[in-house]
Amino acid sequence: MSRDRIRYLLADEVGLGKTIEAGLILRELKLRGMAKRILIVAPKGLVRQWQAEMRLHFGEHVQYIEPAELSAFRQWRSDEENLWRLHDQVICSLDSVKPLEARRGWSLEQLNTYNRERFEDLISASWDLVIIDEAHRMGGSTDQVARYKLGAALSEAAPYLLLLSATPHQGKTDQFHRLMQLLDRDSFPDETSVSSDRVRPFVVRTEKRVAIDAEGRPLFKPRLTRLHPVAWSDRHAAQQKLYEAVTDYVRHGYNQAMAAKQRHIGFLMILMQRLVTSSTAAIRTTLEKRQAMLEQPDLQPSLFETADVDEWSELDGQTQVDLAVQTRGWELEKAEVETLLELARSTEAHGSDAKAEALLELIYKLQQEENDPELKVLIFTEFVPTQSMLADFLESRGFSVVTLNGSMDLEARTRAQQAFAQDARVLVSTDAGGEGLNLQFCHVIVNFDMPWNPMRVEQRIGRVDRIGQPHVVRAINFVLEDTVEHRVREVLETKLAVIAEEFGVDKASDVMDSVESEPLFDELFVHGLQNPDAIEDECDAVVAQLRTTIADSRKDSELLSDGHELDADDARKWRDHPAQFWLERAITTGLPARGGLAEKDGNAWSVRWPDGSQSARVCFDARTAEEYPELEWVTLEDPRAGALISDLPRCVPGQPLPIVRLTGLPDSVQGLWSLWEISIAADDFSRRRFLPVFINEEGRSFLPTAKRIWDLLLTEQLDRHGMLDGEESGKWFARSKDAAIGQGERQFSELVVEHTERLREERERAKFAFDVRHQAIGRVGLQTVRDYRRNRLQAEFDARMAQLSAAEAYTPDISAVMMLRVGSSGDHAA
Repeated sequence: MSRDRIRYLLADEVGLGKTIEAGLILRELKLRGMAKRILIVAPKGLVRQWQAEMRLHFGEHVQYIEPAELSAFRQWRSDEENLWRLHDQVICSLDSVKPLEARRGWSLEQLNTYNRERFEDLISASWDLVIIDEAHRMGGSTDQVARYKLGAALSEAAPYLLLLSATPHQGKTDQFHRLMQLLDRDSFPDETSVSSDRVRPFVVRTEKRVAIDAEGRPLFKPRLTRLHPVAWSDRHAAQQKLYEAVTDYVRHGYNQAMAAKQRHIGFLMILMQRLVTSSTAAIRTTLEKRQAMLEQPDLQPSLFETADVDEWSELDGQTQVDLAVQTRGWELEKAEVETLLELARSTEAHGSDAKAEALLELIYKLQQEENDPELKVLIFTEFVPTQSMLADFLESRGFSVVTLNGSMDLEARTRAQQAFAQDARVLVSTDAGGEGLNLQFCHVIVNFDMPWNPMRVEQRIGRVDRIGQPHVVRAINFVLEDTVEHRVREVLETKLAVIAEEFGVDKASDVMDSVESEPLFDELFVHGLQNPDAIEDECDAVVAQLRTTIADSRKDSELLSDGHELDADDARKWRDHPAQFWLERAITTGLPARGGLAEKDGNAWSVRWPDGSQSARVCFDARTAEEYPELEWVTLEDPRAGALISDLPRCVPGQPLPIVRLTGLPDSVQGLWSLWEISIAADDFSRRRFLPVFINEEGRSFLPTAKRIWDLLLTEQLDRHGMLDGEESGKWFARSKDAAIGQGERQFSELVVEHTERLREERERAKFAFDVRHQAIGRVGLQTVRDYRRNRLQAEFDARMAQLSAAEAYTPDISAVMMLRVGSSGDHAA
């Protein structure tokens, strides 16, 4: 925040809190009046997480805009109006706003309308701060790729820019160079300019291996991950037969798709294979949907068939299924689906699921091993039907279960998370449901089914393997024995472990992007299905590619080193800062006088706020919040706390003053202590400072004593033992004000200098914002729209400069906030 241009790459490794860092900068820019209009661009799968984190930690509402809805708004809005200006804080998905060069079957007019609403209007909507998550995807393979064009335009659309990426380099210097150009084109004119000295001022990065807590201990606990093969028994013969039948259907369908160049059918086949290894319920439900779709006589191409690979890879498994079943099939598929569906229904009627039974045995065993009958277990599955089956299965055996999936809104997700934190024993979540979860109070995770991409498994485990996790995380990965998936997983994990040891990285996801590596693993498993004898060779090829990527990334990691040392003393200072305890005292003692109430119960407070709302269990300090994550942590960022604290009474002459004794202050110190607010008001640029004043019995002023009393008031016990009457207090008020005016001259002069400097910075900022927005509007295709927006931008700029000129005139003020007669009542009586 100390730099003039807030344009950074936040490149901390996975799980170290880049979203929170961005939120801190966002809040600080808003509090300083430097940012109002904020745009967040993130992969679709992370949109919900952003909304939840911003609301939970910063009280910030970010409106999700789905560009497909913009055409509906257009019907009742002016054609020239920019609909992205309807909200000041917006989030949208990365691939929904990138520009299109062409689309099959579209006219030039349709293409222009699409690009105008999604791309041109977006970048010319006058943003103050743009945040781009997973920003390495903006690097592109050339500077003409759609994502890079979007990134380049967004980088010009706002004066402040934050790029977030745990894997910004990935061994690709050209892409990394283009990424750095988004931050500052002048500093990185060509690839040779990408050096650690040039990069360092733009990068904030911490690696997991050096990350520590406030006591100087490693931040992350070790983790135990193991494969848990589930054997077929005789009673599971029907389930095994179903698996083999679906696998044959997948092999045939995939070969058909590749021969006919029908990529969408290939994706559907991949999903069918993952569904049958998830559960009979999952494959049966999907086959029913597929059958219904194939019975439609004139099935049109689905959106899925025209989606690109990047967009497809962003989606969770259940959403992929919902889209893929709508696609057109091949000539004989209907008969195959009917046969498989009959077999699936028959299998489900047998009522035994090999993995569900193994899960029950595992939970009982883990309870014994950890000597904890109330052990909490997080279970992940890709698919909603499997989730429903598991919830019913476990509830029927006496477990309290909550579920999370992508169809639930933020309130429902919060309730489910709270229920799991309190009484519920088991949480069954889909991948979409698990986005953004912080479940440090649970340390056992079971991956009931396994996404083919190991990076996705890492994202699941990351829900519990987080900052603040006090236990060793146990991750158990289920896989059916005697299947192709088991063999591929076994070979792959053995080889990945060798890589991790070789390069000293915990996992490949620390240096590789999950979505970009998706096709690599899809291909590996498909080849395994088609040619099981070649699994070892296929795994070797994939691992060789991973090794090269990781080696290149490690070699170039020097570029990302930002040179800062992690200081545990610094962390402790902020964690234990007394401000949080002052806040606790101010709120809990101040509530009754304002119609509220606060009662302590163990480590938590029960609070009734002045507006009548209730907070059942809250804390005010970082230590308690860290130890008990289920508590609501109230800080000054909470609007209810802010309203209470800012409701400060003012002292007036003649007002009776309390007489107090203060622990830690010598009895010889007697007189009047007061706190004064010195301010200058100038439009919306008001500034203020606080000045403590102490006058002794002889009327002499002592600044060190005034500061000492202020410190003691914040930390020590204060006893009131009388009141000073109005006439006497009026005399003290006059003396104290004279002293405050004399001592406050220097502070007032400093405020004037700060105000003048602030106006200068605001003029520079307004000019910079005008230039980048003027440039962004230049990208708009239609001349009339371009002229209209430039005229409006000029009018806004002129109004802003006039406001800054008006703010040069200011009004000074000094007012008393608080007064205390310090000394004994006996002395006063004398």
